Amino acid sequence: MKIKSAIFATSAPDLKSCPLSTRPEFAFIGRSNVGKSSLINMLTGRNGLAKVSDTPGKTRLINFFTINDAWSIVDLPGYGYAKVGNMDRLNFNDAVGDFLERREGVLAVFVLIDSRLPPQRIDQEFITWLESCSAPYVLVFTKTDKQSAGRSQENIELFKQGMSEWRSELPPIFPCSAKTKLGQAEILGFIEQTLAKNRGA
Repeated sequence: MKIKSAIFATSAPDLKSCPLSTRPEFAFIGRSNVGKSSLINMLTGRNGLAKVSDTPGKTRLINFFTINDAWSIVDLPGYGYAKVGNMDRLNFNDAVGDFLERREGVLAVFVLIDSRLPPQRIDQEFITWLESCSAPYVLVFTKTDKQSAGRSQENIELFKQGMSEWRSELPPIFPCSAKTKLGQAEILGFIEQTLAKNRGA
């Protein structure tokens, strides 16, 4: 797939403020500072499209980007933990929950995971919650350039083993790097195939 145009369309604080779903959408989400903006910029070939920040949790709104005037990337606020009593509880913007549960036209959710880390409970809990939503999802392991390929693959395999205990068929998995562009062709190819299937449905 060739990206001919990629433009920022709008931001919305909640589901009811989102624009009408007139194009197929691909949502991107992950824990804070996982490299989501960098990945979106790498995929589209537009360095300043999504705002990159060193401050975790910078994305507060639901941001829409129109690609090739045919489909949309939706940049969702990240998730984290909130203290509830003496426990850490998975926490994300209410608008994100509403969007993932009720938004029509989302063909896939890209869940970004830091490849430098062994499986984290926060990512596992989010994926478990996401299973209850109707939108299919894929896993993208980011920042593979920050360590050896073997170390990244080791963490990915550990994550897959954990998921295999409760999911018979694993979702598509893409290792990637915004710096080296690893995964760019594979992710765009997946989007292209998904769009083609949607047109034929």
